[in-house]
Amino acid sequence: MEVTAQMVKDLREMTGAGMMDSKKALIETNGDIDAAVEYLRKKGLASAEKKSGRIAAEGLVQTLKLDNLKAGVIVEVNSETDFVAKNDTFKQYVEKVAKQALESNSSDMDSFFNEKWIFDNAKTVKEELSSQIAVIGENMNIRRKDKLTNEKGFVYDYIHAGGRIGVLVSIDTDVINDEIKNMAKCICMQIAAMRPKFLSQDEVDSNFIKKEKEIIFEEAKNDPKTAGKPDNIINGMVEGRFKKEMKEFCLLDQENVISPADNKESISQYVDRIAKANSANIKIAKFIRYETGEGIEKKNEDFAAEVAKQIG
Repeated sequence: MEVTAQMVKDLREMTGAGMMDSKKALIETNGDIDAAVEYLRKKGLASAEKKSGRIAAEGLVQTLKLDNLKAGVIVEVNSETDFVAKNDTFKQYVEKVAKQALESNSSDMDSFFNEKWIFDNAKTVKEELSSQIAVIGENMNIRRKDKLTNEKGFVYDYIHAGGRIGVLVSIDTDVINDEIKNMAKCICMQIAAMRPKFLSQDEVDSNFIKKEKEIIFEEAKNDPKTAGKPDNIINGMVEGRFKKEMKEFCLLDQENVISPADNKESISQYVDRIAKANSANIKIAKFIRYETGEGIEKKNEDFAAEVAKQIG
């Protein structure tokens, strides 16, 4: 039976499913509307579209690593409310997303969504997400994922505040023991707490440096204590402040606040100390830090108005 535009439109209005999902359902069921509705309900697509306009800025960050520590992943799955983020059903789903990401070799989110769901090959990752939206009753989104691998050492992970913040760190080392693993954990905690932007100053982009110095320069010119001073004096102050900022932005230059020695030390000095104590060559290769909802503009909802709108 031919699937017409009107049939797709009618199915969309009946179920709230997307246009392409509605068309696919009609094709799969040979144009049978009732069977297409059942198809969409089974796929969890019948109610997902109606919720897609809501902002999902809460949720959880989840990390997972291989038993041999040679690879690890970090994912962020968002929900509309913190209440749902604390729900066991949601937590179990996020754990499965992390397992999917650990097995995945996809390079972007589009290809990840199109992968077969490893827990049910009849569905894609996107279709399973839609099913979960229908079950949980809120808009949800798998926002991002990253994977680190390391054959020259190991990958370590850390979750803070029940999934509010997650960290992955890749360590190059020729010795792996409990003390070095504990060092990796302390570094993860440092990253979670101190929010470094870069691993080292070698990674800092020239545009970032230029922009930061411009900001510091303007701040100095507008500061009553320095206003009116010659530009060469202000430029000297800019360099001093920028160097101080770099010690906060770059992980290796940050003061070690998680596992302090008798004297203050930087993270770079901390790694060197642990390496020397274990006769090892150790290098922090890379880190990734996620914080739930960062960068998402949250919308202040009037709950009473929302309910009234739904009833009306």
